[in-house]
Formats: sequence, structure tokens, C-alpha cells
Amino acid sequence: MTDFAPGDRVHVVSLGSGVVREARNAGRYLVEIKGATIVVAGSQLTAAESERRAPRAATKGSRGAVPEISPPRRSDVERSSGGSASLDLHGKTVEETIDALDLFLNDACLDGRPEVRVIHGRGGGRLKAAVHKRLGQHRSVRAFRLDPANPGVTIVSL
Repeated sequence: MTDFAPGDRVHVVSLGSGVVREARNAGRYLVEIKGATIVVAGSQLTAAESERRAPRAATKGSRGAVPEISPPRRSDVERSSGGSASLDLHGKTVEETIDALDLFLNDACLDGRPEVRVIHGRGGGRLKAAVHKRLGQHRSVRAFRLDPANPGVTIVSL
């Protein structure tokens, strides 16, 4: 597997070409493609050009390097071969929910899944409201609806 650095031009088979913005743990990279940033496994990347873009220099007054944030845990994602994947958000804060949802949707798009399920529960409605707001903002989401059999689950079409 090739290692990439910030500024490298890369190609993701199902999404197109972009630029590496950040190298993350476990061989994953933050890649900007068509104005959107997604986290992609290094195994799904190929070099788009042989030359590397120069990384942005810190400007006067900038705070310097941004600390790296660890991605949400993968243990929350339930996968079945060929079927739809689901993300269980029980016990998470709204901030943790948004981070986990973004990562989950990126992975689902890269896996080519047409539909996924997000389990937010029926509690006070804060998680459901945050999930629905974020789904409305996400470019890869075609539609979403509550599961008629379980109002604590949202079905997302990608």
C-alpha cells in the first residue's frame, strides 16, 4: 500500500479524483473531492499524478497545526454481507452522533450500499433531530424516512 501525504493528488474509484488533506490513523486519509471531505482507507486510493501539491503554509496569526481528532469507534457499525449496514447511536451525545454518522455515511458510499439504517432511538428526540438535520445537509443522501415498523430507526437511501 502506498503512503500519501497532505497535498497529494489521489483517485478514489467510485468517487473521482481529489487531494489528501490529512493522514489519519490506521491507514486512513481525509480526502477532499469535489468540495466535500471524506475519510477514505488507503487501500481505496491510487496516485492521480506523480507530482505532489505543496501543502498550505501557515499564515500570519494562524494557530499552527490543528490537533488530530480520533475517528468514532467502528464497533457501533453493524455490517452484514450483501445486506444493509446499520449504525447504533444509543448512548451518544449529539456531537458524537454527528461524527459517527458522517464516518458511517462515507463508508457506506465507498462500499456502494444503496440503503442504510441509523438507529437513534425514540427518547427525547435530540438525536433523531440531529440525525435528520445532518442527513438533509449530506450530499450523498438521496432520501431518508422513519422506519414505519420502528420510529427509533431512520432508513437512508444513498
